[in-house]
Amino acid sequence: MPLKIVVGAGATGIPTALLLAEAGHRVRLVSRRGRGPDHPGVEAVGADATDAAALAEIARGAQTLYNCAMPPYDRWPALWPPLAGSLLAAAEQTGADYVMVGNVYGYGPVDGPMTEDLPLVATTAKGRVRARMWQDAKAANDAGRVRATEVRAHDFLGPGAVSYYSLTVQPAVLAGQDATFFPADLDAPHSWTYTLDTARTAVAAGESETSWGRAWHVPSTSDVSLRRLTEILAEAAGTKPSLAAMTDEQFAALAAADPMVAEVAEMLYMVRRPAVLDSTETRRLLGVAPTPLADVVAEIVATASTPG
Repeated sequence: MPLKIVVGAGATGIPTALLLAEAGHRVRLVSRRGRGPDHPGVEAVGADATDAAALAEIARGAQTLYNCAMPPYDRWPALWPPLAGSLLAAAEQTGADYVMVGNVYGYGPVDGPMTEDLPLVATTAKGRVRARMWQDAKAANDAGRVRATEVRAHDFLGPGAVSYYSLTVQPAVLAGQDATFFPADLDAPHSWTYTLDTARTAVAAGESETSWGRAWHVPSTSDVSLRRLTEILAEAAGTKPSLAAMTDEQFAALAAADPMVAEVAEMLYMVRRPAVLDSTETRRLLGVAPTPLADVVAEIVATASTPG
């Protein structure tokens, strides 16, 4: 059975590991805490993935290395470069194919649907970090040192998802409370990515000979607006909350009091304009289709109402 290495035991790493194990692969799931799902095909390994030598030893003999890691949001510029560098180095040293799970920050503000061939012209610190990660991997791919690809998601939905929406609006809606979001266009179309669809796309990309040296967009579960998503979620949860957007002044005051919220400021362009992900190539060449929004919302509600 081929060995697969998945780094990161979060909302995309765990489902990626499970999908690979259920397909008959041996899987090592690497995280600092060494936690993982209860599955006979998944071996949870505790390790510091920034240690390239240790990671290379863990990945020795592996067919594919999946980067599903996620450092703390407010420390990306400091923590991502050494972590990404270690993962890329481990892939090069072991000969493993390298699949990165990323996002669309590297594009910067975009007018119209986002396609994979857009230039990476990020205008923010976090966006430049993500762009550089792919540029380094692409350079290694083009030089023949590794086979690399990146799977890019938009804002996450689903159990365990970490996104602006899932951390702010979603809990309020499920509790039947009125919700306030960051300064945004609540009616602009916006792509939403189901966490399991990200894992499915990563696995498909890692198994396809067409993948290497290019990026793929995860098919979106929906492109509904923030307001419409909230209405759909509220209806499924049996609640009737309202949704409002903060003013710039309210957001500034909140950011001044909360360093984590302050990190959102440079990315507000993503919710102040239409943000739609085109996944035509992923559907056509990798055969991945999105999970219907109704199914995703039903799972969110069911998971939230399940004790523990």
